[in-house]
Amino acid sequence: MNTDYLESAKKQFEYYKMLGDKTIAQLPEDTLFWQYNKESNSIAIIIKHLSGNMLSRWTDFLNSDGEKEWRNRDAEFENDINSKEELLTKWNNGWECLFNALDEIKEDDFSKTIYIRNQGHSITEAINRQLAHYPYHIGQIVFIGKMVSNENWTSLSIPRGNSNTYNAEKFSKEKHKEHFTEEFFKKNKDE
Repeated sequence: MNTDYLESAKKQFEYYKMLGDKTIAQLPEDTLFWQYNKESNSIAIIIKHLSGNMLSRWTDFLNSDGEKEWRNRDAEFENDINSKEELLTKWNNGWECLFNALDEIKEDDFSKTIYIRNQGHSITEAINRQLAHYPYHIGQIVFIGKMVSNENWTSLSIPRGNSNTYNAEKFSKEKHKEHFTEEFFKKNKDE
């Protein structure tokens, strides 16, 4: 059962990474650094924060506190990234750390307590905590992407006005259980 949960969690993380990837891919470099005002975050700042959080939470996930001493969370909100390439490196490093940590979890590990800022979590709780946190910020990334793109935005979900057509196509098929694969994500990018 725990391995089913773990596979499901991985697929959810993959889905949200894909939404971020598709947003970043369709934006010109300068829009990644755009801020609505001084109190709001740019996509670059959000990515820097996500990467910092991921590296802290998932490095040595099973053995050390998820809030690493070397993390400088406040610096994550400084806009000091210089290029889209540098931004993508941070983005991908964070996700790589997360997926590597998830791949290392074994069934026996589910009895361990994971600490984040000295607060104990089960492995499921620790993963769920990040499954709530990362989509929250990826939603912000997508929203900012839509704002800065305006009519040039390529929808990542069912395009406005196409719900009936989309549902008719889905309900025309027999019921089945989807297996999360790369092909699934390509086919179902609109959900």
